[in-house]
Amino acid sequence: MNGALTERHGYNMAQERKDIEARYKWDLTVIYPSETEFYADYDKAEKAIEAFSKYQDVMCNSAKDLYNTLKSLTDIEALIEKLFHYASLNFSVETSNNSFQSLNAKVRNLMIKAGTATWFVEPYVLRIPEETVTEWLTDYKRLATFRRMIEKILRRKDHTLSDECEKLMAKMENCIGAPNEVRNIFVNSDMRFGKIKDENGVSVELTDASYASYLMSGDRKVRKSAFTTLYKTYEQFGNTFGTMMNAMVKENATLAKVQNFEDALTASTFKDEVTPEIYNNLIHSVNCSLSVLYDYYALKKEVLGLKELHLYDIYASLVGELDRKYPYEEAVAEVLETVKVYGQEYYETLREGLTEKGWVDVYPCRGKRGGAFSSGGPATEPYILMNYTGTFDNVATLAHEAGHSMHTWFSTHYNKPYNASYTIFVAEVASTVNELLLMHRKLKASENDDEKLYILDQIMETYKGTLYRQTMFAEFEKDIHTLCEQGEPLTAELLNTKYYELVCRYFGNDVVCDPQIAFEWMRIPHFYMNFYVYKYATCISAASAIVKRIETEGASYVKKYIDFLKCGGSRSPLESLRVAGIDMTDPHIVSDAIEDFSAAIEQFREIYHNKK
Repeated sequence: MNGALTERHGYNMAQERKDIEARYKWDLTVIYPSETEFYADYDKAEKAIEAFSKYQDVMCNSAKDLYNTLKSLTDIEALIEKLFHYASLNFSVETSNNSFQSLNAKVRNLMIKAGTATWFVEPYVLRIPEETVTEWLTDYKRLATFRRMIEKILRRKDHTLSDECEKLMAKMENCIGAPNEVRNIFVNSDMRFGKIKDENGVSVELTDASYASYLMSGDRKVRKSAFTTLYKTYEQFGNTFGTMMNAMVKENATLAKVQNFEDALTASTFKDEVTPEIYNNLIHSVNCSLSVLYDYYALKKEVLGLKELHLYDIYASLVGELDRKYPYEEAVAEVLETVKVYGQEYYETLREGLTEKGWVDVYPCRGKRGGAFSSGGPATEPYILMNYTGTFDNVATLAHEAGHSMHTWFSTHYNKPYNASYTIFVAEVASTVNELLLMHRKLKASENDDEKLYILDQIMETYKGTLYRQTMFAEFEKDIHTLCEQGEPLTAELLNTKYYELVCRYFGNDVVCDPQIAFEWMRIPHFYMNFYVYKYATCISAASAIVKRIETEGASYVKKYIDFLKCGGSRSPLESLRVAGIDMTDPHIVSDAIEDFSAAIEQFREIYHNKK
């Protein structure tokens, strides 16, 4: 096992990257052997971008001209994507490396140049009469490969502006999203939260990133101290955060109106190729089932033995961490055992990726970004970043990220590059399916009540955090956008009040809603991502339904699920999920997931009471 043990995290978080064995690190020379090849492609992309204007006067002349335009556009996009993955992945594991910082910035500038140079493609496609486009798609087979891209453009007809306005919007792209950039710099670089005492009585610096780990501490004093200390700092900057939030929401609302949408929610769901009804049905279904969440908190209060359950208690584990470490190789074996249910192609591809092709950058080290993610595309492997410390949660995270990577692998291997990218609306489905399958398999195989309780605790936390909490966030987003669109200034006082009222409703009468929670909206970065969070909740609902069908129907259903993974971006997200037999317009998909959450609560309660 690589890395020295530490008391809190299990591995040396400050080890140097050069001291980690090569088999536990990415080999990104597979993408580019050196920066020489990177810059060769960079120059190639720049020249292609500079030359792209030649298509502006001819792209509408014939099917062949339109094909050549779209082919050149997608070639540029594919080249930039390859450059982006090389730069961003290198930067992710060596964030203090000035060279990688520079590469990352250069690629982002290249993206802006490309957007500015290619602004005319969408409005010019819309100039062509639809009957002509239909005729061209039928008569010119090469153009038909871009059918999905063209159809997506055509559906945006009512929301495409004049040529001058579209050109202006492209030039303004670099300015849009400034409130998010300001917030990130402010929180991550400028804010200081002070110190607290950890479980051993040692004074430690509290950061926004470390807050979550202290909130999960088994020591209630540590939890309370982290909670009150963090929000004391946020409260001091309420007016600043209120101004940033107001600016961001006004930006969303204004852009929606400019592009002829009824409101910001409609504009955002339109981009996801879904409707506001999906969003509203989610909120309605969850609100109708808050009693299940209240039951979960009643169980937590009982198991933790507390007279009062405060908001700083809700992340405390009911059973603590399992008294064992999982070597990384064992984690790989657990994930591979779980995915055997998908058949040979999935299993062998993932096995090669995890054990032979170096998909995973495994261990934490100095300068490496935290957390975990999967990133890749048609020109690269689907790489996984981990900060592996040997916990069962790390094993589940590997299963989760492997789900993302295999979704990407199937998408890129069964579609043209320009049809490979699946939308964010379905992005968390495959990952959550893997995670739930792993936990269900371990739960079924376990003969140890403590292990069963631990796994059930993980399952309950997954549903609580992903389905209920994200829906609460989604409801807050909807409410504040509605207020803004009605002309209401979003002051810190108003945002605090609205958020606190929502928290009280979601947590119920049996949880003490400490007043500091009114400031929590300030620390949620996803509120700056324009109606993003609801997708976590819809994805776990879809994943829950898929897992149930895999476990009950077996191989006959697995084929449908694999076909869903193969869809990539060749179908809309709702159509893709229907390939797997999941209809997200049916509210029962959400309510059935809530029933699965309720079943986990009852199973935990039964084992816990029988064990006492």
